[in-house]
Amino acid sequence: MKALIRTQAKAWDLLLLNVEFAYNREPYKTTSLSPFKTVHGVDPLTPRDLVLRIIERKLSTEAEQRVKKIQALHDKVRKRLK
Repeated sequence: MKALIRTQAKAWDLLLLNVEFAYNREPYKTTSLSPFKTVHGVDPLTPRDLVLRIIERKLSTEAEQRVKKIQALHDKVRKRLK
């Protein structure tokens, strides 16, 4: 983190989420598991992982329906916030 802060000293707080994500995704030497995997049972996906998954296989019908429901919910929330 010290190396990152040197280049962005005034915006260090904006880097915390990325640093936390990287820390929680990195496996410990003693357990060979990341903290995230220890708690949740799987490693978190990165944006790159998500893109590769979409390219590699089509989403199932159930997943597509779930995505549509979530998008509709987000649209509903946006309208209420206006």
